[in-house]
Amino acid sequence: MRNFEAALKLFAISNQLAENDLDRLERQFAVDLGRAYTATLEKDETYYPQIDRAIRQEAANMAQHYEIFYSLEKTIRSLVADTLQTAEGEQWWDSGKIPPKIKQDAEARLQREVDSGMTLRSSDPLDFTTFGELSEIIKGNWALFGAIFVSPKAVEKVMANLNTLRGPIAHCSPLADDEVVRLRLSVRDWFRLME
Repeated sequence: MRNFEAALKLFAISNQLAENDLDRLERQFAVDLGRAYTATLEKDETYYPQIDRAIRQEAANMAQHYEIFYSLEKTIRSLVADTLQTAEGEQWWDSGKIPPKIKQDAEARLQREVDSGMTLRSSDPLDFTTFGELSEIIKGNWALFGAIFVSPKAVEKVMANLNTLRGPIAHCSPLADDEVVRLRLSVRDWFRLME
């Protein structure tokens, strides 16, 4: 069953990569391939045009990388949650499988968001772990995740690469061409770990 789920997730991410390549080609050559893409969020037509055109173009180019990373990170979080829930039940977060420091830090981040008075991004404490902490959770529960992945060192290496690439994507910096290639390879590496 897990091989089927991994294959399905790999198919979905591969499809997303292909869609992003088609988006890039449409922008680069100013063509409409008839894919009926519609923006999901209207831009503020009063203030957005006042932002420098080069910055807006850079944002449009970076959007595809954000979308890829967002999809992958959500997939990884889902895999961690599903695996721990299968092994430990609904109360897996409190089962002792999450290292105490990670659990404490994630719960503190969630509480800070509660205290902000803004809408919570999630009520799931796993969504408040950092990407690096996800790697620690996987390694710390290798007895469970070893049935999914080929090597703990490989998971650590790929997660470290992804975490490094996450920085510019999450903090509004452009990715160099080599890093775009590295992102695509790292996504493939992640799914290859499950073969």
